[in-house]
Amino acid sequence: MVETDLLVIGAGMAGLTAAARAARDGRRVVVVEVGDDVGGSARYAGYAWTAPSREVMDEVNPRGDVLLRHALVDRFADGVEWIRSVGVDAQDAVPILGFGRGHQFDTNQYVDLCRRIVTDAGGEIRLRTATLGLVTDGGRVVGAEITGPDGPETIRAAWTLLATGGFQGDPALLAEKVHPRAGEMQLRANPHSKGAGYRLATAVGAATGAEDAGFYGHLIPSGVPFADPADFVDLSLYYSEHALLFNLANERFTDETLGDHLTTIALLEQPESRGLLICDARVHREWIVASYVEGAVALDKFALASRRGGRVGLAETLDELDYLPEEWGYDGPAIRQRIEDYNRAAAAGEAVTPGRAKDPAPISEGPWYVIECVPAVTFPFHGIRIDDRARVLDTEGTPIPGLLCAGSDTGGLYDRAYAGGLASALVFGLTAAATAATPSVAAQT
Repeated sequence: MVETDLLVIGAGMAGLTAAARAARDGRRVVVVEVGDDVGGSARYAGYAWTAPSREVMDEVNPRGDVLLRHALVDRFADGVEWIRSVGVDAQDAVPILGFGRGHQFDTNQYVDLCRRIVTDAGGEIRLRTATLGLVTDGGRVVGAEITGPDGPETIRAAWTLLATGGFQGDPALLAEKVHPRAGEMQLRANPHSKGAGYRLATAVGAATGAEDAGFYGHLIPSGVPFADPADFVDLSLYYSEHALLFNLANERFTDETLGDHLTTIALLEQPESRGLLICDARVHREWIVASYVEGAVALDKFALASRRGGRVGLAETLDELDYLPEEWGYDGPAIRQRIEDYNRAAAAGEAVTPGRAKDPAPISEGPWYVIECVPAVTFPFHGIRIDDRARVLDTEGTPIPGLLCAGSDTGGLYDRAYAGGLASALVFGLTAAATAATPSVAAQT
């Protein structure tokens, strides 16, 4: 049996942040990770960002837990300074998604340095190690039963942090908690986040968030499987915010301009969870072949989708949309008429339904670029409820003694809205470390 101050279950952004902070503060730390390496989905990311103020966060994420969303905004600057303190260059802030502000940094360097901080301080990081269950004593979580290359073992801890990255890797749990077709989506994240933290927490009475809260993801070309983690960004059709999206009933069904990540949630709920994304030469020139975020590599996503065998088409005139392949299942003349009607209204400054709040310009400059798209998932917003000190809450809203949670395992922060995943993992990872430094009895009051 091993005894430690902090047991961290999961070695992604949230878990390693908490572990490194606790180790630097002189705490004994053990990290267990089911995968072959540390880092999780953070290795595929590059920006930590969120809303710049409480007011902006409230506007874009009104249904999220108010204490959590304000804590994220209030503590984000300290999180960026922590990144810099470990020796990673967090660059100057740039705009993200129109409303956010974020910092580009080398996430691979960051997680590797966090690992070194833990091990240099005498802590342990155990890979290929699964957690079988939490250990409780008198209602308090006091560690976990684990099993790894050396067999089963008990680790007793003053505090236990769940940071396993969500349950996007479990199709059955996605279908149960997000949407019946959610388990069919391609996964744009690491494959090891299969709900371990969620199951461990609920087994000891943890509360969970709303099941209709949605998920974070992006639109991708249909019929194009991910071949490499680089595809998670390269195939994401961020420019949908400036295009028109039609469902199988040949109708627009959402305000695309509010964000590709929100349109992705809406498309999952449409017939067969697929749609036709159409833009003109202006959008192609200004958004498809340009950098979506300052500092990011520009890539022609239409050309890439075509090379990879996606359902794509180029119409030199709108009339050519009448000849959409019948096997795609859309009514070309109906979609062409919808675009013409939209363009007339947009040119006249008239309202359209659904609205186009952030880009009401016509889609009228030929040629027109067509891609059939589907949703892909990064992580769900449903998860374990926590307070603003990262303590796991029971169904009565009371902290479960000894149990913490951070990162994508948590629920309640976002509800059909999104303002940064790495930022949440960073902020609440640091918060968890601060809570774990509190004397255990006083921490419960």
